[in-house]
Amino acid sequence: MPIAFSLNDLGDLALAVFLIALGAGLLYAFFQLGELFHRLAHLIRGAEREVLPVIAKVGGTVDRINDQLLKVDTMSDSAVDAVESVDRAVRAVSYGVATPVQKAVGLITGLKFGAASLRVDRDWRAAVVQAKEAAARRERDFVDEIGRGGGSAGGAPGDSGAGTPPAV
Repeated sequence: MPIAFSLNDLGDLALAVFLIALGAGLLYAFFQLGELFHRLAHLIRGAEREVLPVIAKVGGTVDRINDQLLKVDTMSDSAVDAVESVDRAVRAVSYGVATPVQKAVGLITGLKFGAASLRVDRDWRAAVVQAKEAAARRERDFVDEIGRGGGSAGGAPGDSGAGTPPAV
């Protein structure tokens, strides 16, 4: 008996073989995907066991560091307060010393200019006026010198910057 095999039967057979191969390929792919998910779940469980304690330790370390930083902040605030107190004390002492010195410098300069003027002009009132002007000018120059750090007003060493006394 001859087996009748048509092209239609050949197409059905090819389709059946293709579908069987496709099913086998999908079965293999799904099996591999399942294995991948199983390994991934195992990896995540292991990471949880190892990483979570490390994270907890890091959190504790950060807390201790923050406590130490608070202590350092308190110390630096105390140091700043101490420096400000010392600065105020130094300024008070400087002012307490500078003011009498400023007045003494003005007095000496005034006496020098007044005496020179009295010797030259023989006029008491003019000598007193020149002495007061010279004293005030020297006190201002003294304040400027102190503000600049003690340098002279720009003349020769020992020059008061208050002008020269009248010629004798």
